[in-house]
Amino acid sequence: MNSSLIEKQVIEVLNRVRPYLQRDGGDVKYMKYEDGIVYVEMLGACVGCSALDSTLKDGIEAILLEEVPGIIGVENV
Repeated sequence: MNSSLIEKQVIEVLNRVRPYLQRDGGDVKYMKYEDGIVYVEMLGACVGCSALDSTLKDGIEAILLEEVPGIIGVENV
């Protein structure tokens, strides 16, 4: 699949997730997509939060794996 199409789908998913993070004082910023991995920067209250790994893996990554073909993981930069 075209990487620009994948990036567009990733950004759409992140925009749907963003309000839930912002409600708790956090946020997520798309950085890049490379070799099946989506790189994001967690911002605000997410930085240093004990639930960061859970939010990233069980939330954001799970949704992206389900909805965007070609994604194999998500990493916080």
